[in-house]
Amino acid sequence: MYLIGYDLGSSSIKAAIVEVESGKTIATAKFPDFEMEIISTQANFAEQNPNLWWTYVCESTKAVLAKANINKDEIKAIGIAYQMHGLVCVDENQEVIRNAIIWCDSRAVDIGNKAFEAIGEKECLTNLLNSPGNFTASKLAWIKENEPKNYAKIHKVMWPGDFMVLKMTNEITTTISGLSEGIFWDFQKSELSKDILNHYKFDENIFPTIHDTFSIQGKLTQKAAKELGLSPNIPITYRAGDQPNNALSLNVLNNGEVAATGGTSGVVYAVTDKLLFDLKSRVNGFAHVNYTIDNQRIGVLLCINGAGIQNSWLKQIAGKDLSYSEMNFMANQVPIGADDLVILPFGNGAERVLENKNIGSHISGLNFNRHTNAHLFRAGLEGIAFAFVYGINILKEMGLEISVLRVGNDNLFQSNIFAETIATLADCKIEIIETTGAVGAAKAAGVGIGFYDSIEEAMKNVEVLEVVKPNLAKANYEKAYENWETILKQLL
Repeated sequence: MYLIGYDLGSSSIKAAIVEVESGKTIATAKFPDFEMEIISTQANFAEQNPNLWWTYVCESTKAVLAKANINKDEIKAIGIAYQMHGLVCVDENQEVIRNAIIWCDSRAVDIGNKAFEAIGEKECLTNLLNSPGNFTASKLAWIKENEPKNYAKIHKVMWPGDFMVLKMTNEITTTISGLSEGIFWDFQKSELSKDILNHYKFDENIFPTIHDTFSIQGKLTQKAAKELGLSPNIPITYRAGDQPNNALSLNVLNNGEVAATGGTSGVVYAVTDKLLFDLKSRVNGFAHVNYTIDNQRIGVLLCINGAGIQNSWLKQIAGKDLSYSEMNFMANQVPIGADDLVILPFGNGAERVLENKNIGSHISGLNFNRHTNAHLFRAGLEGIAFAFVYGINILKEMGLEISVLRVGNDNLFQSNIFAETIATLADCKIEIIETTGAVGAAKAAGVGIGFYDSIEEAMKNVEVLEVVKPNLAKANYEKAYENWETILKQLL
């Protein structure tokens, strides 16, 4: 028997097939080969076409089935991970009304900040664990204010993963975890937030039916199965945002455990059993995958919007003919601190870690006679790593201890410069683990259908490939970080 998992990102759709009995990954695939377009018609706008996601889900399914070379009838459950904080609106015919407003869109910052003041900071932080800020609730309010004709058409609102389930099952549903990431869940009252609904004047009927994260959430229709190349009636038994799912994939489930990822955005995700919040809302708390009303597990999420996307930008500008590993090799020829060249990676919208300020990316100290592409590559990696450290220091201020970071063997953490910089300045070790979000979603689907007795059983075979420890030359890293932070504070 097999399980299939998907990771719906903003760059690509990844799929994985896992064998139930052994827990081994049989095949993985992603589609498309290029990075998906983010539509930005105005400054601070970031949108994608949800129907294109579905096209790519179908193509990634066909690709992973071809690699696996298994009988499709042996796939017994589906798990879905998805980019968080996105907003999809459909009409009564379940047709998409407009492009999805995705996670890095910053158009609704002012709307969310005004709601924070109107509802009350204490009320928001103690009940929602967050300011409404730039989250899904505020994005929906933006549509209500700026596109009243579109808002009037809304039958249901949902998150990217909910839309995938709709396409698969013809049912519109969501989870508590999803509602919490949109800032719609009241953790004190264990219900949809009346404060948010009343402030924005949202009709409660536009929200989907709630399912447990691990549960049968519908079954593949004949139409969906044909488009995917799968058998009909396979149940969807797990759904979660990409960062909670990444933590699950790394076996980060309980109080004190910490995960990180360095994709298009960068994230540090710490699990706690307390309803923690940051007074300045620089980090955010959401319901973790194993959250229940009786057994609360909160994922405290630090997000850096401008992470891998900056590395991608540098590749387009200065490394078109290079692979990322070649860029990293060149960067290793440059000393720590990149000979005083500093790059701030905040060019992908408003940054919550900077109190929702949108300062843009900056290159500082550039010397035309001294600095080369290799310096740009090193300063870019260091700048993203420094942003991680800046956020980790906030988590430590909140009382969270970080001695071990568990990360997947992909994206930015494949760079020794990036990983070693964080390990040294955060004074922690980094465990690099062979897994992906799609693999984690597949295994989680096995929990949802009952093939595994617990999440811990499903995730027990994670393999630590490498451990990155702090570098002994800590003083050089500290000097480079101090230079970077000084420039950041000047801009703030």
